[in-house]
Amino acid sequence: MEIVIADKSHSKYAEIICDTIAESAAVRGTGIARRTTEYITKKLENGNAVIALDGDKFAGFCYIELWGHGKYVANSGLIVHPDYRSAGLAKKIKHKVFKHSRTKFPDAKVFSITTGLAVMKMNTDLGYKPVPFSELTDDPTFWDGCQTCKNYDVLTRTNRKMCLCTGMLYDPKNKNKSEPIKIKEKVFNRLKHIKETMFLKKDKK
Repeated sequence: MEIVIADKSHSKYAEIICDTIAESAAVRGTGIARRTTEYITKKLENGNAVIALDGDKFAGFCYIELWGHGKYVANSGLIVHPDYRSAGLAKKIKHKVFKHSRTKFPDAKVFSITTGLAVMKMNTDLGYKPVPFSELTDDPTFWDGCQTCKNYDVLTRTNRKMCLCTGMLYDPKNKNKSEPIKIKEKVFNRLKHIKETMFLKKDKK
């Protein structure tokens, strides 16, 4: 298995990446913003993505988005092909794209919005903190990208203050980068409780 920074030679995988993201959203029943094949191709070709390959077979993917004139970076579209799940590949991809983001855009804040507990755990391990949406980018183009998500009505009803996603932020200016593991675990467990409560309330409606 090889996880590499993408380039033009990987554009042939754009269609299967889009299909895998769409299929995952359908199975999980949670909101994942859709991206076109053209959009993914651009990310592959400009080096703002990482891809995992098993020989020539697609295994996983994640891409970088730049917002707020370079003040914010998001690692989006994290996906692992069904044939390679439950083997720790997602975590390896997440660490690879995070390191690439920090190298390419060292002064940018790295943020994430997600409904997935596994992604929250990975973010917490990397030093992300849970934050209100007001601390994330105010770039309207980013939030417009949520329109294809099934939960977009929640976001609009709250004037972009909250949704079923949790906002998380890594600030490179934060000096407390080596936070004790127990504190990280407490942060994640708190996030897990909040997220489970939110979905429970939604299911009862």
